[in-house]
Amino acid sequence: MKAIVCEQIEQFKWIELEEPAFEPGEAVVRIKRIGICGTDLHAFKGNQPYFTYPRILGHELSGIIERIGDNEAGLREGDRVSVIPYLHCGACIACRNGKTNCCTQMRVLGVHTDGGMRERMSVPVTHLISANDLTLDQAAVIEPLSIGAHAVRRSELKPGETALVIGAGPIGLGVMAMAKQRGARVIAMDMNEERLAFCQRWAKVDHTVHALRDPKARLEGLNAGDLPTVVFDATGNAGSMAGAFDYAAHGGKLVYVGLVKGDIAFSDPDFHKRELTLLASRNATKEDFLHVLDVVKSGAIDVGGYISHRAPFDEMIARFDSWLRPETNVIKAMVEL
Repeated sequence: MKAIVCEQIEQFKWIELEEPAFEPGEAVVRIKRIGICGTDLHAFKGNQPYFTYPRILGHELSGIIERIGDNEAGLREGDRVSVIPYLHCGACIACRNGKTNCCTQMRVLGVHTDGGMRERMSVPVTHLISANDLTLDQAAVIEPLSIGAHAVRRSELKPGETALVIGAGPIGLGVMAMAKQRGARVIAMDMNEERLAFCQRWAKVDHTVHALRDPKARLEGLNAGDLPTVVFDATGNAGSMAGAFDYAAHGGKLVYVGLVKGDIAFSDPDFHKRELTLLASRNATKEDFLHVLDVVKSGAIDVGGYISHRAPFDEMIARFDSWLRPETNVIKAMVEL
């Protein structure tokens, strides 16, 4: 069985693996789609926290069940599935409180343990979502969109509330789309004019703000002198994350969706005078996956427009480097098996 391993920084390699063992409580899944995300790009470049080499990447996955035993979910061989890549322990304080997304023993496929850049893999049945009503492409992007859904749910964003989303990458776009689903008024901020235009076309945001053109004044001008009550930073950039404090209204919330390998500093007097709420949003839960599946199934999100680049599995290594270049303007790259 063929697989691709990130052997060390900026080095992929083809390897041969044994076929996955069929274990009780697990299913053998033939991988059909692998979405490429910022985690994969950062791992390849050596900038991903909690990461060691060598590692088989890939956690945005859809496939077909090839082998499965009796299970409470009613899944069967031949079913199309989306994979929940967050392997939680089920016993720690976070898991006991329903926060499986931040399990103390978290193992994310493609990050802490080997992922889906292979022809077949064994996955716990509990981490498979039936996706027979979706295409393989749609099933593969449930994961990144669920990260946005979790961030929006965690923020308690209300209909009619004004939300600012900083960063127009695939995760930020998911936040925008799910915030619009909540009925919020959404403003997108980025440094790239093409990305901002895409936010309006695809995520249907209400306004856009260029990050280098007096953004605070622009935000106040769009909001009758007020700042947004909820700010999401999906950049994974330390400078942006520190600066995001400036854009939240008094009594507002700042949600860090992106992750940076380093420290973030902020002014405590400014933080206190506005009584801001600072939240981290990590991964997603099964509840978020099921919500996104329903939204995608309804046709409210255009997955075809979200996927901008494609490559067959046997061409992935040759194409991957080009996906890192800004001029390629990748939104979401998809690998097909």
